[in-house]
Amino acid sequence: MNTLLSIVQTINAYLSDYILIVLLIGTGVYFSVRTKFVQVRCFGEGMKKVFGNLSLHGGRQHGGISSFQALTTAVAAQVGTGNIVGACGAILTGGPGAIFWMWIIAFFGMATIYAEAVLAQETRTVDKDGNATGGPVYYIRKAFPGGFGKFLAGFFSVAIILALGFFGCMVQSNSIAESCTNAFGIPGWIIGIVVAAVAGLIFIGGVHRIASVTEKIVPIMACLYLIGGLMVLLARIRFLPATISMIFKYAFMPNAIIGGGIGYALKMAISQGVKRGLFSNEAGMGSTPHAHALAKVEKPHDQGVVAMIGVFIDTFVVLTMTALVVISTLYTSDGVLASGTAEGVAKTNMAQLAFGRVFGTGLGSGFVAVCLLFFAFSTILGWNLFGKVNMEYLFGKKSVLIYSAIAIVFIFLGSLLSNDLVWELTDMFNQLMVIPNVIALIALGAIVTKTAKAGEDAWKKKRK
Repeated sequence: MNTLLSIVQTINAYLSDYILIVLLIGTGVYFSVRTKFVQVRCFGEGMKKVFGNLSLHGGRQHGGISSFQALTTAVAAQVGTGNIVGACGAILTGGPGAIFWMWIIAFFGMATIYAEAVLAQETRTVDKDGNATGGPVYYIRKAFPGGFGKFLAGFFSVAIILALGFFGCMVQSNSIAESCTNAFGIPGWIIGIVVAAVAGLIFIGGVHRIASVTEKIVPIMACLYLIGGLMVLLARIRFLPATISMIFKYAFMPNAIIGGGIGYALKMAISQGVKRGLFSNEAGMGSTPHAHALAKVEKPHDQGVVAMIGVFIDTFVVLTMTALVVISTLYTSDGVLASGTAEGVAKTNMAQLAFGRVFGTGLGSGFVAVCLLFFAFSTILGWNLFGKVNMEYLFGKKSVLIYSAIAIVFIFLGSLLSNDLVWELTDMFNQLMVIPNVIALIALGAIVTKTAKAGEDAWKKKRK
C-alpha cells in the first residue's frame, strides 16, 4: 500500500505541478481570448438566465431536464468536499496564497466550462424514446472520428468511472462519516449504511430523480453554509483586512508561512491551487458537461453562460467563504496556525475548528458536519450520473444496474476507510480526465467561437 501510494503521489506531483498548470490555464486563456472573454461579457446574461426565473420545482422534462436543473446537478457535483476539506487541504499545504491561484484557475475556467457546455449541447444525442445524453465522449469522437478519438473517449470514460463513480464517492462518504463522527459521535459504519441506502434509492430513479433532488438541495445547502460563514466573518470582522492581505501576500511569498525556499514554496502554492481548484470547480475536467448536455435550451450558448455561473458560485462564493472563515480564525494573530503549523490540525477538521472559534466547539463541529453532509451527498448524486453516462457509452444500458450496485458498495466502504491513497487515486484520475477532454476542446475551438459570437449577437438583439 505504501509503495502504491508513493507511485501515485509521484504521478500526481508531475500532473499537478507541470501538466495541469499548462493545460488548465492554457485552455482557459485560449478560450478567453477566442471568445473575447465570454466570462466577463456574458456574466450578466448568465446571472439573469440562472436567477431571472428561479424555481425549485422544475418538474419532469420530457427528453431532458430544465436548464436550472442541469446547473444544480452540475453545481451539486462541484460543491462538495473540495469546497471545505479540499480548500482546507490547499491552505494547509500551500498556505493561504493557494486560494489566489484557485481564483485564477476559476476565472479562466469559466471560459473553459462555457466551451464544455456548448460542445456538450452541440454533440448530444437523442435515442428513439426521446431521451437525451451527452458529454465529452461525444465531442471527443466528433473532434477525432477515427481510432485516435475512440481511444481518447474510452480512456476518458474509464478515468471518470473510477475517479467519480467509485473512488470519488469514497472520498465524499468518508468526509461525511468523519465529520459526523467528530461532531455527533455516530459510528462511521452507521453513517455509511444510511448514505448508501438513500443514494441507492435516488440512483434507481434515474436522471430525473437526481435532477429533482439537486434543484432543491443545492440552493438550500449553499444558503445555509453562506449564512453561517457570514456570521463568523462578522464576529471576526476586525481580522478581515489581514485575511485578504494574506491571500495575496502568500500567493507570491508562500515561503514566509510554509517554510522552505521561495521556489519550492511557490510551486506548492500554485500546484495546490491548481489541483484543489480542479477538484472544486471541475472546469476542464469534463465532468459537468454530462449535466449541461441534458438541458432543454433554445441554443447551446444559453447553457454555456449558465455553466459559467456554476464555476462562479462554486469558487468565488462558496470556496472563498471557506477560505475567509479558516484564515480569519486560524491564521490571524490569535489563530493556532499563525506560525504556519500546529499539532492536531488536519484538512479534515480545519473547518470545524474554524467555525468552532465563533460558534463554540460543539455547535461549530455540528454545523460543518451538517453542511458537509449536504455538500458531499449532492456531489455523490452528480458524480454517479456522470459515471453512468460513460458506463452506458462503454457497455450499454444493461451495465447501469451493475455500476450503481458497485457505486453503493464504494460509498459504504468510504465511510469505513480513511487513508491518503483514496484521495491520491481520486486526484490522479481527476487529473488524467483533463488530458483527453482539453485536447478535444481545443480541436473544436472554432465551434465554440462561432457559438459565442452568435449568442452575443442574439442577446444584444433581444435587449434592444
